Amino acid sequence: MTTLLLTLLLTLAQALAPGARPLPPPLVVTRWWDPPPTPYAAGHRGVDLAAPVGAELRAVGPGRVHHAGPVAGRGVLSLTLPGGLRTTYEPVRPLVAEGEEVTTGQVVAVLTEGTHCPAPCLHWGLLSGTTYLNPLALLPRPTPRLLPLTPAAD
Repeated sequence: MTTLLLTLLLTLAQALAPGARPLPPPLVVTRWWDPPPTPYAAGHRGVDLAAPVGAELRAVGPGRVHHAGPVAGRGVLSLTLPGGLRTTYEPVRPLVAEGEEVTTGQVVAVLTEGTHCPAPCLHWGLLSGTTYLNPLALLPRPTPRLLPLTPAAD
């Protein structure tokens, strides 16, 4: 049942994919999403993206600022997206206020120092209600390209 629910939620997330990246390309994942087997078990409820301190972070879609401020001593920004999905960014210095509407690609925060990763990184999360999802599902899918079977003649 859990697998079915997660599959349904990921499909929904892909259907609602806003289409912007939180950081400029290329995105370098330093730690992948590793959901826990149960809601209270250990796991990694997001992805870590390599980025320098001071990097500008962008809204992955249009929405409203759910939270902008400290949580457990770290700066956190949480945006509610269409369809009720919520994406989180940490450690950050938010540039927007709670309740403010944001647009896709808008700079919403600046990456700060943190202790989550050995090197500076953005911990990026995605939730549907209280269920954590893989935030990479929000990214636009690359366009497939067909390559020739043989090299082009000069």
